[in-house]
Parts: sequence; C-alpha cells; structure tokens
Amino acid sequence: MKKLVLLLCLISPSIFAQGPLAVSDTGESFIIQYKKEYLSQEVGFQLHPDANLMLFDTISTWLGTPYRFAGNCEKGIDCSGFVTVLFNRVYGKKIGARNSAEMYDKLVHIKKGDIKEGDLVFFKTSRRRISHVGLYLGENKFVHASTSNGVIISNLDEIYYKNRYAGAGRWENEIVESNEK
Repeated sequence: MKKLVLLLCLISPSIFAQGPLAVSDTGESFIIQYKKEYLSQEVGFQLHPDANLMLFDTISTWLGTPYRFAGNCEKGIDCSGFVTVLFNRVYGKKIGARNSAEMYDKLVHIKKGDIKEGDLVFFKTSRRRISHVGLYLGENKFVHASTSNGVIISNLDEIYYKNRYAGAGRWENEIVESNEK
C-alpha cells in the first residue's frame, strides 16, 4: 500500500487531467508507464518495453528476503524455492523439481547468447555440479536467492557468477506468458 501511495504522489496532476488511462506516444497508458518506471527503480535497471510487469512486481516484493536452505516463504527461501515460487505466481506453472540440478535436467538447454527474460540460469557454486539457479531478467541481470544476501539481483558478468556459470535453460512447453504486460 505504501508503494502505491508513493507512486501516486509522484504522478503529476497534469497527467490526471488527461485521465489516468490516457495513452502516451508509445501507446501505453500513463499508469503503465509509471509502473514501469517505479519497478525500474526497485530493481535497479531500466525495464525493457516488453517486460513482464507481473514478474518484476513479484520480484520487488521478495527483494531482501533472507536465504534459508529448503525455505519457500517470505521468512526465508533458497534459490530453487524462489524460482519455483516465481514460476507458480507469475506464470501459473509448477516446476516439479526439488533443486537446481533437477531443474537443469528438465530444461531445454540454450546458448548464453539466446537467453531471454524468464529463462533460468545455472551455476556450479559447490564442487563440479549444478548447485545454484536464478531467473534471467534481461540486461545481463538475474534474480536469485543468494546464501549471503538473500533475494537479490546480480549481473552475469560479476566475476563470481561469470566463473561459475554452467548454462541456461528454457521450459519446452513455452506457455510462460503472464496476463499482465
């Protein structure tokens, strides 16, 4: 609720004079434009024009949630639990895997250059096996539950992740569209 009040305070009265559903030059309502701007500030980078707003809105509510091994709620969550929650809430899909290695095995593997929003990125953070997963957001960023900082957004080019990157994958039946764009 505080976010909505803050958002409304930022919107200039002249926009409401045109009506909250008035369409801009880009063909979007002003409310959608402001929502994108707000979420861009929340996640720390400019959202792509076709970004899934429901995805980014959901992520913004989880940022800072502490890491907890085998956790799957707001009190604490691990990487595979977080990806599972995102897929369920945003895409209405159940992943059906208990950990990042199982997720990796169920996906169609894709080249790093072909990754798009909603794809999963995998890392070998312990030993030589898949042990960490995140969800790709675009702009080389991904969201994940890190053991040290909880739910955060990181860059694939950070040395730690660059050195441990193991691959990316996409669900075969790619009906992972949200109702809200």
